[in-house]
Amino acid sequence: MTRAPLIIVSGPSGSGKSTLIKGVIARHPERLRLAVSATTRERRPDEVPGVHYHFWTKEQFLKEAEAGRFLEYAFIHKRDYYGTPRSEVEGFPDRGVFLDIDVQGADQVRPLFPEHLSVFVKLPALWVYCQRLEVERREPPESIVRRLGTAIVELAHIDKYQKVIVNENREAATAELERLVRERFPDWLPD
Repeated sequence: MTRAPLIIVSGPSGSGKSTLIKGVIARHPERLRLAVSATTRERRPDEVPGVHYHFWTKEQFLKEAEAGRFLEYAFIHKRDYYGTPRSEVEGFPDRGVFLDIDVQGADQVRPLFPEHLSVFVKLPALWVYCQRLEVERREPPESIVRRLGTAIVELAHIDKYQKVIVNENREAATAELERLVRERFPDWLPD
């Protein structure tokens, strides 16, 4: 059997990367899954532990990091840790795994999985990020400023990715992500 694919997807907050990933997984739930990241940030009211994130204390997170139980991890938005537990990838050899990770995490994972696919999702203009964070996610102003600063840094890493999707239309961008996965791993996804 062909080795299960590893798909790295990165992009600034508000770019829609999580929505695109969920759309592709919904079309192929038997073949693909999303690795659930761990984080030290506070859980939002609509988030389910173990589904959206593993919500850990800083002490628990750092203990797991010290024990080498992360595939990758990083300190994000100058405030919280995020990382992918190894068990979220290594525990599912028969399903392709999406990693919804930042540029720091992607830099750590690329050398470990040379056969990966890396995709950067971006919006057509910086002001669209602000609009999405403000309207769709109802982020407070200080959070928007912090996330936009992170977005500018992340956009500077775009050339490290094999493919780029400009997310102007959710359906078209989801279809493009699915096409890229199928193109990179033709034996994995059925037509």
